[in-house]
Amino acid sequence: MLNVDLHCHSSVSDGLLSPAGVAARACANGVDVWALTDHDEVGGIAAARAAASDCGMRHVAGVEISVTWAGETLHIVGLNIDETNPALVQGLIATRSGRQRRAEQIGVLLAQEGIPGAYEGALRYVGNPDLISRTHFARYLVEAGVCQNTHDVFKRYLVEGKPGYVVHRWASLSDTLSWIHGAGGIAVIAHPGRYSLTLLQMSVFLDEFKQQGGCGIEVVTGSHTPDQYAEYAKVAQQYGFLASRGSDFHAPGESSVDLGALPPLPANLTPVWHDWF
Repeated sequence: MLNVDLHCHSSVSDGLLSPAGVAARACANGVDVWALTDHDEVGGIAAARAAASDCGMRHVAGVEISVTWAGETLHIVGLNIDETNPALVQGLIATRSGRQRRAEQIGVLLAQEGIPGAYEGALRYVGNPDLISRTHFARYLVEAGVCQNTHDVFKRYLVEGKPGYVVHRWASLSDTLSWIHGAGGIAVIAHPGRYSLTLLQMSVFLDEFKQQGGCGIEVVTGSHTPDQYAEYAKVAQQYGFLASRGSDFHAPGESSVDLGALPPLPANLTPVWHDWF
């Protein structure tokens, strides 16, 4: 059985390892098929592809796109994409264009909470200011001794209702699916168990996603509990979705699951990679 990991991040977005470093870790952990899916950015794919080739690991070009739907931030993973597709590249540029402005606002709010210099501190963890994210703030606040770990930072400061949260509007679902499909890719709902949608909202979202050509959903992911594996396996069967598997790895010791360490997909599902090889 193939060990497939189709969701992880490098230092090109909000991971700590370089694309080559993530590839090396995935290979060492026994991953057979791997996709780097940085947030709203495809700049690491060439290095990821080369590193995967060097160690004999199959590589899939991917990206994770931030979407605003019904006022919520959701994520759609695009797999088997052509990362040079002009519409996709321009769409991703537009999607990430507001990150620096949002980060500056987060810095102001945290300063009002008695945490000065958070924006400047977060910048030390990111190579491109256009890709600065809440994760970079979380790492700085851990470094500064404000919280013990990044999960605690999010809970205390960076989620809705907390003093460092800033609303931001990302790409629309329709634009996101258009970019992925135009680039020859498959659209997959990332970690659906993480979203704070009501049952009715989730049902509407799943219907809309399918109607617009979305065909995959992450079932086994580092962001899900074992109970959610079963829950979203049923969703995949109900909607006829292809099932995906990915660790959502960001950094050693920081992510809940390491690359390649997840259990396999349930046997009664069709994997998203079923016709790739």
